Amino acid sequence: MERFLPCLYAFLACAGFSIVFEIRKPLFIFLSCVTGAVGWLVYLLLAEIGSDVVRYLLATIVVSLLSEIFARMLKAPATIFLVIGIVPLVPGGGLYYAMDYLLNGNYAMFAQKGLETAACAGAIAAGVSVVTSIVRMAASRRPENPKQKNE
Repeated sequence: MERFLPCLYAFLACAGFSIVFEIRKPLFIFLSCVTGAVGWLVYLLLAEIGSDVVRYLLATIVVSLLSEIFARMLKAPATIFLVIGIVPLVPGGGLYYAMDYLLNGNYAMFAQKGLETAACAGAIAAGVSVVTSIVRMAASRRPENPKQKNE
């Protein structure tokens, strides 16, 4: 239960951002919230790895894969699910503490926290890029529809 309650919070946070981004279809809202909750669950389950950057990368890969799957199933843009699904993974706390250290004159801690946050944000960007690139390469290698050749 200790790991599932934060996933419920991630689900609800994604629901709030779905409203902010004006997603109208209830199925899209639900699936984007599921994507965010599953991504956060993956992040929590990988706690034994120790490296936050690796946890962010792997969780983002899962979120990106789910987004691509839902997009193909529903014939919708993957960004609908991806942007909402990444919301729980955004390292906002790290950025807040980095700015707090900067404003309080603790430059060593600012640099440390800032680099950690930048690395986590880079891992998120890399995870999205890797999955999106692989999906696009796979889609471009798909053979043409045989029915179209005969017509």
